[in-house]
Amino acid sequence: MAANRLLLNNDKTETLWCSSLRRQHQIPTRPVHVGSASVQPVATVRNLGVYLDTDATMRAHVTSTVQACFAILRQINSVRHSLTRPALITLLRALVISKLDYCNSVLAGAPAVLLIRFQSVLNAAARLVFSAPLLQELHCLRVPERIQFRLCVLTYRCLNGTAPQYLSECILPASSRSSGRQIRSTESVSLLVPSTCCTTIGDRTFPVAAARAWNSLPQRVRPASSIVSFRRELKTYLFLKFFPVV
Repeated sequence: MAANRLLLNNDKTETLWCSSLRRQHQIPTRPVHVGSASVQPVATVRNLGVYLDTDATMRAHVTSTVQACFAILRQINSVRHSLTRPALITLLRALVISKLDYCNSVLAGAPAVLLIRFQSVLNAAARLVFSAPLLQELHCLRVPERIQFRLCVLTYRCLNGTAPQYLSECILPASSRSSGRQIRSTESVSLLVPSTCCTTIGDRTFPVAAARAWNSLPQRVRPASSIVSFRRELKTYLFLKFFPVV
């Protein structure tokens, strides 16, 4: 920072130590010295609209998002009788569902109790339209499928060179295995799932979560000619997976 003539703003600088829940007692509590400034560690920080907490559970992000969404739903509910159904659906998608979808890939592998809180927002939005949680009528994916949708879209962009390089470097095809033995997965477009030591945190990283989400897709969905057609095929597959046509 000194070499680039940057000044540290002490009032807007925060320090966050991350660890698993069982190692929280090992997190340092002393302030971190950056030059002449002394920055006190905090339990939660906000970066680009996403709240990060020390135990990496994303509990703070879910709590903040759910509170904001329900506040908006209460405001929409007060005027919903003055809106047509298409206008109401457009308003919900723009103000509520967009908040749930923003950076929701960080919730991959999150505890089910947190995803249920996100799902309660979707159910409440559906009740405003149909007086019942009819997500099928809205053609709306559930929260787990929405997370998988975002991970698979990011993976598709990585494989086709339209994603940032730091993400593309995390995605490796299964054929990159160093083993000389030919296996079935190397003959397809399956991805290599890196091994991890900690399932609570390691399995939630982008290389692991994205590879598993991509490998779970059927072969007919993966080889799309464009991102638009891939998103269409992917949403149809995920929607019919939970709402099968009778």
